[in-house]
Amino acid sequence: MSLVSLSISTGYIALTSFLAFVARKFVSKANLPAKDLFYEAIAAAELCACCFELIIVADNFGVATYAIFLFFLTIWWSANWEDASACPYTHMEDLVEGNCSVKDVALKTWAALMGGCCVFRYVQLYWWLEVTENHEGRAFEECSADLKVDPYVGAVIEGIATLLCRIASKSIAELNPRFGTIIDSFIGTSLVVLAFNYSGGYFNPVLATALKWGCDGHTNMEHVIVYWIGSCVGALLSVPAFKMIRERGYLAIETKSKDD
Repeated sequence: MSLVSLSISTGYIALTSFLAFVARKFVSKANLPAKDLFYEAIAAAELCACCFELIIVADNFGVATYAIFLFFLTIWWSANWEDASACPYTHMEDLVEGNCSVKDVALKTWAALMGGCCVFRYVQLYWWLEVTENHEGRAFEECSADLKVDPYVGAVIEGIATLLCRIASKSIAELNPRFGTIIDSFIGTSLVVLAFNYSGGYFNPVLATALKWGCDGHTNMEHVIVYWIGSCVGALLSVPAFKMIRERGYLAIETKSKDD
């Protein structure tokens, strides 16, 4: 495939990120109620729109190119989303830790689902334009599931990978090393690549639902088991697992105090 096609995909991703950036600026300056819900919806819309185009990148330029794009996008999202996550289980973790209510989890999950699912109309529009051959027929074609293993195996894969990803993120946040965001992105991207040919490596129920709900290859119940139950259980298990890691001193850093 030509570099022109890759450049067009890059342009669409950049445009999407720019529009989301502008939307966040608008929300921050507008007198709106429940701004955190708007931020969740915008983050989810940006995430899903970019990942729809990343499907095109992976299909035509390979997983390695897909991974490079995902690596840099993850760094961008970390720098711009602030408290939004576009992912339900981060709010579930907050609930378990006593930092939010069930209502907060429900509303933020709803906002992310609305942003992630509704943005397909925007994606469908520029796919329909067929500016590049890679978009030909993609706007209205039937989608296929990425699940290539038994649903229960897929749930275990998504769960374990999410568990590892969340422990890594919490550890990096605790240690606050130099280039922590880059390290976190590298770990997350690596786990996605490892799971890519088995479950798709979504590790995010909203992302998986926006991209693959109702696709051929799995039932809706199997989708829930793999991408909702699997990843959410993995994330919730990261809470006691990380607590144990901290209590046993695995993250302890020796420091030397100096007198002024």
